[in-house]
Amino acid sequence: MKNLRLAALTVAVMLVGGGAFAPESLAQTKDWKTVRVGTEGAYPPFNNLNAKGELEGFEIDYGKALCATMKVTCTFVAQDWDGIIPALLAGKYDVIIAGMSMTDERRKRVDFSRAYAVIPPAFIAGKRVTSTDVSPAALRGRVIGAQSSTVHANFLEKYYARSSVKLYPTQEEANLDLASGRLDYIVADKQVLLDFLAHKSGECCKLVADVTPEKEIHGDGVGMAFRKEDAALRALFDKAIEESLKDGTHEKAAAKWFSVKIM
Repeated sequence: MKNLRLAALTVAVMLVGGGAFAPESLAQTKDWKTVRVGTEGAYPPFNNLNAKGELEGFEIDYGKALCATMKVTCTFVAQDWDGIIPALLAGKYDVIIAGMSMTDERRKRVDFSRAYAVIPPAFIAGKRVTSTDVSPAALRGRVIGAQSSTVHANFLEKYYARSSVKLYPTQEEANLDLASGRLDYIVADKQVLLDFLAHKSGECCKLVADVTPEKEIHGDGVGMAFRKEDAALRALFDKAIEESLKDGTHEKAAAKWFSVKIM
């Protein structure tokens, strides 16, 4: 009897799907009613913990808006950047929304949504700096900071071997060292640096030069990361992102937190 019921179920699935039955299709039938979102909480204005210990930022507002569109209940989990992909793969949450650049190296471990932001990198320095030349030759011997495990760290390690590269667990720590004179330059996402410069702690410093992104290093923009087996969840977010770009939801959230267009 069990075999007959299984055979009938198999035929039904094939008929509904309009094609041959594949085992992975069962994994994609999960009915997503609740979604756990992993974010860093230390990368303003994308995401940050405010003075009350509450998550805020563009990705928090935008993530909530997408969840409302998908009619799912979302909860947010703060996670240190260095462990953010391992925690996703371990099941701590279901999606990463944390200013993550979509690179080929990361695609070996996770799948990404379509892009929802494209932010060029840039250099900042103390206001005493007068040159806009940030070539490896010009910055030879200089101390340059970036957040570890980022595309910016990879960029420095590839091109600035003759500079002194210092990597930090968070962007805020790098910013503080620049403000205190322990760094000569920082490279990071331009909008993140502009946010720092707009606050009192950034009065020390100024924007020096943009960096031309390289696909091999900087990837294809910012996307949301998923476990490879959660293709159905990724499809839900892709559809919601697409709708948000058409109906103004994305633009509204971005205008609140960014001073430059991100798409």
